[in-house]
Amino acid sequence: MQRFFDIIFSSVAIVLFSPFLIPVMILLKFTGEGEILYVQQRVGKNGKMFGLFKFATMLKNSPATGTGTVTVKDDPRVLPMGKFLRKTKINELPQLFNIFLGDMSVIGPRPQTERCFLAFPQDSQEAIMQVKPGLSGIGSVVFRDEESILDNPKIDRLAFYDSIIAPYKGNLEQWYVKHQGLYTYFMLIGLTIWAVLFSKSKAYFNVFGDLPTPPKDLRNWI
Repeated sequence: MQRFFDIIFSSVAIVLFSPFLIPVMILLKFTGEGEILYVQQRVGKNGKMFGLFKFATMLKNSPATGTGTVTVKDDPRVLPMGKFLRKTKINELPQLFNIFLGDMSVIGPRPQTERCFLAFPQDSQEAIMQVKPGLSGIGSVVFRDEESILDNPKIDRLAFYDSIIAPYKGNLEQWYVKHQGLYTYFMLIGLTIWAVLFSKSKAYFNVFGDLPTPPKDLRNWI
């Protein structure tokens, strides 16, 4: 049933957003480095790699510079228009085609690069690979402001991601796999919309009372 709703929602969204996506594509073509789409290999169901579509928001060689595939707030590798696209999550809209093609679902664990996926605990990796990755999900909603969490020059950002963020995010995705179903699917769609409108809200803890408890280093953020 989830696949049925994925096809319906993605096809309707592609049609509805097309008049808006075309101007974005034109602006990207004539600004920054002239790139429109960025295709990055991510870990999908059963560990199979697939090409995830995004609007190009960063310099072409960004994965090989700075903090690699981990992006921080005010990252100098982000292009001027890219800041707006990332803040509004418009850069993620091309993934509607990933959903329509069957590589992703509307809701699921956020697809990770291989480097970030391997930062998850082994049991989290095994759980995540059981389901399709999602355009949004509990990990995406809770960590919607991950770049700000890493906006601290006093910490080793990659070490903090690997030792604090990745284990808890992995726990959240394990929670999703255990509780997946149409109720969770539709509630997370609603929470995603709510998070866009009210970015400071922590409604997810009220909606899902049994979410894993965040570690103390993250409690002020999530």
